[in-house]
Amino acid sequence: MKTGKEKTTLSRRDFFKVAGAAGASIAGLSACRNGETSSAAAADETHAGTGEMTYRTSPTTGDRVSLLGFGMMRLPSVGGRSAREGNDAIDQEMVNALVDHALAHGVNYFDTSPAYCQGLSERATGIALSRHPRDSYFIATKLSNFAPSTWSREASMAMYRNSFRELQVDRIDYLLLHGIGMGGGMEEFEARYIRNGMLDFLLEERRAGRIRNLGFSYHGDIRVFDRLLAQHDRYKWDFVQIQLNYLDWKYAKQINPRNTDAEYLYGELASRGIPAIIMEPLLGGRLSNVPQNIAAQFKQREPEQSIASWAFRFAGSFPCVLTVLSGMTRMEHLQDNLRTYSPLQPLSEEEFAFLQRMATMMMQFDTIPCNDCKYCMPCPYGLDIPAILLHYNKCLNEGNVPVSAQDENYRKARRAYLIGYDRSVPKLRQASHCIGCNQCSPHCPQGIDIPKELQRIDRYVEQLKQETL
Repeated sequence: MKTGKEKTTLSRRDFFKVAGAAGASIAGLSACRNGETSSAAAADETHAGTGEMTYRTSPTTGDRVSLLGFGMMRLPSVGGRSAREGNDAIDQEMVNALVDHALAHGVNYFDTSPAYCQGLSERATGIALSRHPRDSYFIATKLSNFAPSTWSREASMAMYRNSFRELQVDRIDYLLLHGIGMGGGMEEFEARYIRNGMLDFLLEERRAGRIRNLGFSYHGDIRVFDRLLAQHDRYKWDFVQIQLNYLDWKYAKQINPRNTDAEYLYGELASRGIPAIIMEPLLGGRLSNVPQNIAAQFKQREPEQSIASWAFRFAGSFPCVLTVLSGMTRMEHLQDNLRTYSPLQPLSEEEFAFLQRMATMMMQFDTIPCNDCKYCMPCPYGLDIPAILLHYNKCLNEGNVPVSAQDENYRKARRAYLIGYDRSVPKLRQASHCIGCNQCSPHCPQGIDIPKELQRIDRYVEQLKQETL
C-alpha cells in the first residue's frame, strides 16, 4: 500500500495527458472508469452550447451532475453576511432565491451537513429545494458525528434519520462519512463507523436505495485516506471529497504538515476510477483575495475575468472531478461561477504553468491557512476566530501589515489594519479575549495552532495601537 510519502505525481505533461491536450475538450468523468484516464470518453462531459452548464456523468449511477456544485455551508444571514455559528438567523428568502437561480441555470448538486450553520443548513436546504421537483436536483449530506457523544450507534442513527426529516426527502443522493482523518486517525474512524456498525448499516442503506452514492470527505491523516482506498474493493466508494486548488496542488504539505498535496490525493482517486468531489477550490476565499502584485498579473492576462474564476477553472479541468463545490453567499458569487462553468473552458498547458507560478509566489506570503470552515466555532468565550484570522490575511495580501514604523506605507497601513479590524470583528469578539483554552485547534482541518495565532495577532494589534513597531 502506498502512503502519502510515496507520492503519486502528475507532471504538467501528465496532467494534460489525463485532461486532454490544450484546445481539446477535457475528458468526461467516465474516463476514470476502471482507472482509465484517456480522453476517449470526452462525450460524457456535456453542455448544450455557449451559456449552458457543463455536466459530468457518474460512472456508478449515471447521474448527470453539474460541474458547479452549491455548498450550503455559508448561507446568507438576515444581516446580509454569511450566517456565522448561529448568531444570525439564516435569510431563507435569499437562500430560496439563490437555489432558484442556480437550478434555473443548470446547477443540480447541493451539498449540506448537520454541522453547517449551527445545525440549520439542512433545514434551510430542504425548504428551498422541496419547492422544486425531486428529480431536478441531487442532495448531498453527511454523517457528521464528530463529537465522541455522537459516536454511539444510537446517536449516529438519530443524526442520519434526522437528515431525511430536515431535507424533506426519502432518499439521499450522496451521503458522506464526514471529516475522515481530521482527528484521531484510524482509531477514531473505527469508533465512529466500524465498531458501532454504522458503515455496515450505510452499505445496506445503499443496497436498499435510500442512499444512492456513498463516499467520504477527507481532512488530514493520509494513513486513513490510504487505508480506505486500499479497501475500495470491499466498500466500493462511489466518490471521495477532497480539497483541491492550485495552491494545494503541490504546497498543501508545506502550508500544513498534517495535510497532503492535492496532486497525490487526486492521483490516487484517478488511478482507481473513483470520482472526486472538490471542496475549498478557493481556500476559503484566499484564492479570490490574492496579494496585489499577483492580482495584477491575473488582470493583465484576463481583464474581464474574476480572479476566482482561475481557481474554479483549475479545479474543473481534471476529468475525474464530478463537481466543484462553492459556498455562494451572495448572488454575484453564483453568477460569476455560472459564467465560469457555462461552459468550462479547460486550462491550456500554458495557463496551468502560469497558475503554478502564481502558487509559488503566494507561498512567499506568511498567511494563516484558515479556510473559514468554522469547525473551530463556536468559541466558548465568544471570539469570532475565522474573522480575526481572515482579516489578518486580507491585510497581509493588501500590503497593510507593516513590520516597522519606518515602513514607507506605515501610517496608511496601520490605519487600514486597525479600522478594518474593528469593522470586521466586534471588540468583544477580538483576539484580546482569547484565554488559550485550545478547544478550537483539535477541530481545525488545517492544523492551525489557533491560540498561538490569536495571541500573535493580539500582540501585533497592541503594538499598532501604541505605535511601538
